[in-house]
Amino acid sequence: MPDTDKNRGYRGRFAPSPSGELHFGSLVAAMGSYLDARSHQGEWFVRMEDLDRTREVKGAAKSILQTLENLGFRWDGEIIYQSRRTAAYAEAVDRLIQARLAYPCGCSRKLIEEQAKYGSEGTIYPGTCRNGVPQGRAERSIRILTTDEMITIADSVQGRIGQQINREIGDFVIRRADGFHAYQLAVVIDDAWQGITDIVRGADLLSSTPRQHYLQRLLRIPHPTYAHLPLAVDDQGRKLSKQFKDAPVDPNQPMDILLRALDFLNQPLPPQRPETIEAFWQWAVSRWSLKPIPAQLQIPATSRKNLNNLR
Repeated sequence: MPDTDKNRGYRGRFAPSPSGELHFGSLVAAMGSYLDARSHQGEWFVRMEDLDRTREVKGAAKSILQTLENLGFRWDGEIIYQSRRTAAYAEAVDRLIQARLAYPCGCSRKLIEEQAKYGSEGTIYPGTCRNGVPQGRAERSIRILTTDEMITIADSVQGRIGQQINREIGDFVIRRADGFHAYQLAVVIDDAWQGITDIVRGADLLSSTPRQHYLQRLLRIPHPTYAHLPLAVDDQGRKLSKQFKDAPVDPNQPMDILLRALDFLNQPLPPQRPETIEAFWQWAVSRWSLKPIPAQLQIPATSRKNLNNLR
């Protein structure tokens, strides 16, 4: 089991889902988390978020790890696979139910859509099963009991954000009707188990951070520091995604893609093209800072500088 000693220093992580090959947007998140960890002389871990096996693409996990390795990423410890951690999630769900902080729900998606209001992330659960599953319905999922309290997070890139979970999201699912544990729960349990102190990731997860903060508090586990990086989008403003089969990172041209990702993060580029991957990382780590990264949620993936000049 990972060491969770609070005096361990900085611990960061990159947690891709094996639903496709590593693409540029994922590389940006990996690079940001890696540079922040190494610039603090910290540890950096890789965790495969493979809970939902229905979304997993065969061979994707191996491909992602190989690409990271070819690009010079060096992780600490063993790779953690969420699919092997289900007992820990089940134990957390049981604890929350026993403490009356979570409850069974018998609502189908169709029933919720018929009754619920819509928020920024879809339907807001109306609390139908808070006082028990209505007669004639079977238990389907497990939901967390939320409040009207404003949950605030100080993000190192995006600034202070706040969310009233009950009003904006509703009682959210921690175990789905298909038996899979929800991302919100699994990520909180695993970050605490691995002793993660700092989370640097894409801004697509910014809106879910208050829910994770809320779960951390209910489970009495530490709150990591967060930094959410801008998302890489195409010329039409669409997030680069494995879902749309955007072009994966080409490990055969490592320096080109590394420089492009460093430029995207608004970091200083070397005056000359590095001769080796090791030289690139030495430069990037020594000059890394979160401060120049813009607090925009999305940025076109096209380069702002002519990287061809670095020859």
